[in-house]
Amino acid sequence: MLHALCLNAFYRYAASTCLEITAKQSALSAQAPGLAETASAKTIDARHAQWAKQLPETPANLWDTLTAFDSDSQSALFAHCASLTVNVVKEPWNRRPDAFAHGDQLAHAVGLDMAAAGWKPTVDNYLGRVPKARILEAVREAKGEHPAQLIDHLKKAEMAKEAERLLDGTGWLPEPLRLAGSEPAVTEPASEPEALPDFLAGDEDDAGTADYEEPEPHAIAAE
Repeated sequence: MLHALCLNAFYRYAASTCLEITAKQSALSAQAPGLAETASAKTIDARHAQWAKQLPETPANLWDTLTAFDSDSQSALFAHCASLTVNVVKEPWNRRPDAFAHGDQLAHAVGLDMAAAGWKPTVDNYLGRVPKARILEAVREAKGEHPAQLIDHLKKAEMAKEAERLLDGTGWLPEPLRLAGSEPAVTEPASEPEALPDFLAGDEDDAGTADYEEPEPHAIAAE
């Protein structure tokens, strides 16, 4: 099994195995903007490169190399290859409820915390890709009602930018990135009401005008 996984993970189009096993991989660079530059992604890339240095250039010599590894090295390499196949990306056209449920089980088993891993909501990776109502919901969950009211009059682009500032450091995660059953992180309200920057404070919509926008058709990578 390790031999078959390594062929898929480290060699292109290698078929030097009698096992009919295929391990598909989903590259982080194909998902949300900036995901490939996160600390976790860089750690995975560095680990992959380190293993690649220890494996032979041609797949014909892979079997002998793997059998020469001690059991701890074999286990670690097996875990690395298996981890590359994990895919719990939620896509509207690809309904996989059982796979998502298993993804939650796996996340609990390894204690996955996307906030601790370095993910945080930004305009590019989340806030600029969802409707205004969801932006306000995020700020309300993380900071309370008052900060949400401070930005509810802003236009979409300015609201997303200000929400990024408000959510920074709170550890808030959108529902698809939370462990199943966990509640969103909420910071204690400041001793004094938080105010908008001066350049946004006066940007009121015209009275009686609803700044409604249709939800954007493309889904965020996490969904």
